[in-house]
Amino acid sequence: MKFGVVVLPGSNCDHDALHVAHDVLGADAEVLWHKETSLKGADCVIVPGGFAYGDYLRAGALAKFAPIMEPIRRHAEAGGLVLGICNGFQVLTEVGLLPGALMRNQHLRFLSRDVILRTEEIDTPFTNALTEGQILRMPIAHGEGNYFADDATLDELERNGQVIFRYCDDEGRLTAEANPNGSARHIAGICNRGRNVLGLMPHPERCAESILGNADGLQIFKSIAASFASV
Repeated sequence: MKFGVVVLPGSNCDHDALHVAHDVLGADAEVLWHKETSLKGADCVIVPGGFAYGDYLRAGALAKFAPIMEPIRRHAEAGGLVLGICNGFQVLTEVGLLPGALMRNQHLRFLSRDVILRTEEIDTPFTNALTEGQILRMPIAHGEGNYFADDATLDELERNGQVIFRYCDDEGRLTAEANPNGSARHIAGICNRGRNVLGLMPHPERCAESILGNADGLQIFKSIAASFASV
């Protein structure tokens, strides 16, 4: 399989994602420049973290007009995998590939620290290497990670099993203290109805090697690879 890592003006996690996909996982991986109109045969497209177009207007708002976004949209609609990390999650909501929006953090401060996540669903190409309820530790680094959607949308996400990760404490409990940014229903990551598009605010690419003291994030990349190995 092949990963394509999008580089938008202001992306700053593209090298990390490329490193994990190619050097750690051992998969084929290539950069996708924002002005390109081809995904170069990528099976899974990663829209990485950063501050695309300076996050002017709001996070991800201008990125949806990048030429690379149209082939990404077609790829997703055809069932291809798309992973949006942090700013990439924000971009995917702006493009319309994921519902809801990412608002300013509840306390209006940029957050950069580790969080604890509870795995809610494992029947996706991104989580098949995990177990239901598995606790993960990943770093966050964002100012606009407060997931918001109206109650009808949130209820639909719950019914369809589209809430993939929630912020929790070490015991898996959904406490107020464990929710770093005020996200509705402790949501840290969601997928689309087709389960082939995932957006999450934590950074799995920053915790994918034991030398960093934590390799929990590698399980997401391994899941993606495994979903193609089983085809």
